[in-house]
Amino acid sequence: MIVLPCFYFPPISYFESWINSEKIYLEQWENFIKQTYRNRCIIQGANGKLPLIIPIEHSGARILKDIKISYASSWQKLHIKSLQSAYQSSPYFEYYEDKLIKLLIKKETFLLDLNLKTLEWACSILNLECTYTLTEEYVKKTKFTDAREAFNAKKENSYNNKPYIQVFSDRFEFMKNLSIIDLICNLGPKSASYLTNV
Repeated sequence: MIVLPCFYFPPISYFESWINSEKIYLEQWENFIKQTYRNRCIIQGANGKLPLIIPIEHSGARILKDIKISYASSWQKLHIKSLQSAYQSSPYFEYYEDKLIKLLIKKETFLLDLNLKTLEWACSILNLECTYTLTEEYVKKTKFTDAREAFNAKKENSYNNKPYIQVFSDRFEFMKNLSIIDLICNLGPKSASYLTNV
């Protein structure tokens, strides 16, 4: 059993934790932490790593489940254009583009709801059972495996996933542990077997 944070298009290492756990709890009661995968994902762009960030409303809410998405800027268009620019030449983007755009243009009020939708999108492609339980309260010391702070968007992590061909492999060395979007667009249906053999 594991307690995972609820991320926006999480990194590949997150799904390795997911598939190796019998029961998954998703933390919704933690204090929102800035500059994390909770409101960003990192993809490979033409100029290197590209963070896609969801702006949030600064309404005084601090608990993740209460964090609202800000629509003051056109961040959805930016994310869609960035994904199209980054992955239009990948082998599988065209198969997933429509659902990705539908997911992104729907104006979810709460960040948690959007993040859950991105998890469900990824699980459906990876043939993973998308069964989880949202936490009922924040427990500092949980009796389960605590992975709430195991993924850091700001630091180079020690997770070394096996290299696969990325869109800009001719320009850059392999970029490890990007958003699950990168794996799915490059490997498509093979993404599931890749994760089980990491």
